[in-house]
Amino acid sequence: MSKPETTPFRRLKPVPHTRVAFTEGFWADRMRVNRETTIPTQFQRLEEEGFIEVLDVDQPPKPLVRPINEYGLSMQMFFDSDFGKWIEAASYSLATHPDPGIEAKIDFLVEKLDHAQLADGYLNSWFIRRAPEKRWTNLRDWHEMYSMGHLVEGAVAYFEATGKRRFLDVMIRCVDHIASVFGREPGKRHGYDAHEEIELALVKLYRATGEARFLDLARYFIDERGAQNPHYFDEEVKEFPGGKPFNFGTYEYSQSHKPVREQDEVVGHAVRAMYLYSAMADLAAEDNDASLKAALDKLWRHLTSRQLYVTGGMGPAVENEGFTRSFDLPNETAYAETCAAVSLVFWGHRMAAIDLDGRFADHMELVLHNGALSGVSLGGDQYFYENPLESHGQHRRWRWHYCPCCPTNLARLLASLGGYVASHDDENIAVHLYAASTIEMKVAGRAVRLTQQTAYPWDGDIRLSIEAYAPVSATLWLRIPGWCRGATASVNGAPVDVDALTRKGYLGIRREWATGDEVRLHFDMPVEALHAHPDVGMDADRVALKRGPVLYCVEEADNAAPPQRMRLASGEAKAAYQPDLLGGVVTLEVPATVDQTGDWQDTLYRPKPAETVPGTITAIPYFAWANREPGGMLVWLRDGR
Repeated sequence: MSKPETTPFRRLKPVPHTRVAFTEGFWADRMRVNRETTIPTQFQRLEEEGFIEVLDVDQPPKPLVRPINEYGLSMQMFFDSDFGKWIEAASYSLATHPDPGIEAKIDFLVEKLDHAQLADGYLNSWFIRRAPEKRWTNLRDWHEMYSMGHLVEGAVAYFEATGKRRFLDVMIRCVDHIASVFGREPGKRHGYDAHEEIELALVKLYRATGEARFLDLARYFIDERGAQNPHYFDEEVKEFPGGKPFNFGTYEYSQSHKPVREQDEVVGHAVRAMYLYSAMADLAAEDNDASLKAALDKLWRHLTSRQLYVTGGMGPAVENEGFTRSFDLPNETAYAETCAAVSLVFWGHRMAAIDLDGRFADHMELVLHNGALSGVSLGGDQYFYENPLESHGQHRRWRWHYCPCCPTNLARLLASLGGYVASHDDENIAVHLYAASTIEMKVAGRAVRLTQQTAYPWDGDIRLSIEAYAPVSATLWLRIPGWCRGATASVNGAPVDVDALTRKGYLGIRREWATGDEVRLHFDMPVEALHAHPDVGMDADRVALKRGPVLYCVEEADNAAPPQRMRLASGEAKAAYQPDLLGGVVTLEVPATVDQTGDWQDTLYRPKPAETVPGTITAIPYFAWANREPGGMLVWLRDGR
């Protein structure tokens, strides 16, 4: 076996989610819940909450479901985005598990959206029904193209799942309308939506249709963002006076403070930033744009070294739903919006497609198993918008939210998860995520199937079996997770030198692969106690427990005291699979001491510390917390070792 080449990768093609089947275990269970419970109940919530009524454009508008707030905004302005994301999630599910009832619900929404669309192609239910004279007058605040972008993504997904063109054609007309209004040509506005989304949607539309004008429009929006002298949003206020003041006061909020290629720190609203960076990665791949890739590398480094929670969540502040200063990572007040975690998966996946570097897939894996998955209950019908790392029992899941962007965002990620597992070209196959699954693709025109047998993430043993219609020469790239301190591998029983053949976090095995070949991987999975950077003052003298890709927390339901009164003690941590707990999870049993309160009575402060007694901490995976009775929860434990 020769050492793999180290030339940069360009445009590895993700294996479509329809060609990946999760056969059993962790992700198969969660995708089943998403398909059978989450997606159907979300449509019920859309009906119950009055969302679908907004599409009845022939009827006089009813009283607002979401009132106008102090900034002149209503969450109802963005309802179209939730239709788009739900259609996208449902379409991904249809593509692998046909369901006439779900398909009929999509067609029902498409009929209403088609009927609502104006003759010139404009489609936004709020402005069509309530304020037609105000359309395109406030890109800074009103999310018109953001909502249209989500509808575009839904239309592409539905077309690819069913072959039906109606919704796709509706959204092509809408995009052509956008292009008639915005651009650098004479008579057009040099604007862009403050909430990024249309950019990555346009790349999807281009890839689905092959129409270069959609990629051109995405390129315009990305290149124009942050242009100065004048700044478009300043000119917009002059052209359309009478609007509300800019409540955020800085264009860092929308990543429009400078041109994108000059940005080197993640700032502002976290979801907007992740959507922008995802679109930049798409365009970098399409254009082989080294300047975009260089900016993205700097932004990735800044995010992951200064702004990311240990769960993979991001954005500590409720005020801007986003970033503040470096190392500002409070626990109990963490915002860490589910949508932000989901969109980091989008960005990481795109980066892995243009640069096979394990750091991108490592964070994709981290978020999937922790900061994103925590956003939905084990039952699949209750949610978190915010994902704190500490609670005293006040944080509970909800059936729906005042601004319900997160449930449908998470549903579409889970429904399409197969598309994040592997990628390939005619000479390479890369496996990014490990799960019991089958992966089908063509390499150099030859059909290849990989079968993964594993209990991952609970176990670090993975068996990959190859079936090939005819022998095929390729490099099989297998990610060696960044958390792994010891990995072994073999091909057909012969050991592989993992260190010698690993490039940027991927073990590369070059050979002619044939049916019957088998690769075995083993990743050591000890329990680790992680320490935070010294500048993260909130976590000083504390540790977080992690095993493999799964981060742990301590919940009061499993322990004899609130976790805030417990302190890690010296001794061995034991991991054990509990099939009857929280749907089947590995728990950790860790030696601890527990502060006693019995002799404090009415005393609040005293010179003598609390008495302690030996005890044991039981820790559960962070994604599974808040699925039982209310109580305390803690990720960062006091370290008494």
